[in-house]
Amino acid sequence: MGRRRGDDRVVAPVDTGRAELVPDPDRPRSWTLLLDGAPQSHVDLDDPTHLEFEYVRRLGAALDLLAPAGAPLRVLHLGGGALTLPRYVQATRPGSTQRVSEVDGALVELVRRELPWAADPRLKVRIADARATLAATRDGAYDVVVADVFAGARTPAHLTSVEYAAEVARVLAPSGWYLANLADGPPLRHARAQVATVRQVLPHACLVGDAAVLRGRRYGNLVLVAGRVSPPVPELTRRAAGDWFPGRVVAGAELDRFAGGAPVVHDADAVDSTPPPPGIFSVRR
Repeated sequence: MGRRRGDDRVVAPVDTGRAELVPDPDRPRSWTLLLDGAPQSHVDLDDPTHLEFEYVRRLGAALDLLAPAGAPLRVLHLGGGALTLPRYVQATRPGSTQRVSEVDGALVELVRRELPWAADPRLKVRIADARATLAATRDGAYDVVVADVFAGARTPAHLTSVEYAAEVARVLAPSGWYLANLADGPPLRHARAQVATVRQVLPHACLVGDAAVLRGRRYGNLVLVAGRVSPPVPELTRRAAGDWFPGRVVAGAELDRFAGGAPVVHDADAVDSTPPPPGIFSVRR
């Protein structure tokens, strides 16, 4: 591990590739984490409520709206990165119980050393595979499960199946919610299949994202919100429309059309998510 000559970037090998921490030139004590060149997280050490990435802002909006403001939640984070959302929940919902499941132990140690999070006995970070974490979790243990797991900029196949979704549903409280970051591009086969798959076990859902991504015009991130009761679509719509990165919400009959004809994914036929186009990722240097 070392710092690049002439700047404050930190470069280190981790278990899943090459990590780089890049300082944000516009925000003191803010950093972007990249893995093999792909941006994974942005953290502001002075203001954990600052969410820089578009899709993370949509996940944060959902976390804000799925329960009364400030009320503690039990949250399981599948995928840790630089712990952007766990820090956000710490700040916005004090007293929340959170567990982070991150497969890359070297990455966790890098983040712990370079971008330490606030000490909190209710926030536990464990080195484990996401699916194994679910299997070891008791029924109804969490109010929210957040899935943001990527290996080589793709979601691993074993986290895309209906068997996986059933495990998520099992560990959720009856009124709990599943939030997932879906990265996809034209013709959105992965995103459509994920909507169809998750709705087999958590039937009430919506998608939040940039209009061009939702229409299959470019590669990007979509946030899936799914549960056993209807999500707060009007509130999510207002938040998305008024965000720095304006977006829209797809729900109801429009979501039915979005997923119409898409196959339900099973473990036996699951594949990794769609790879990003070459050269799509960049970060200010």
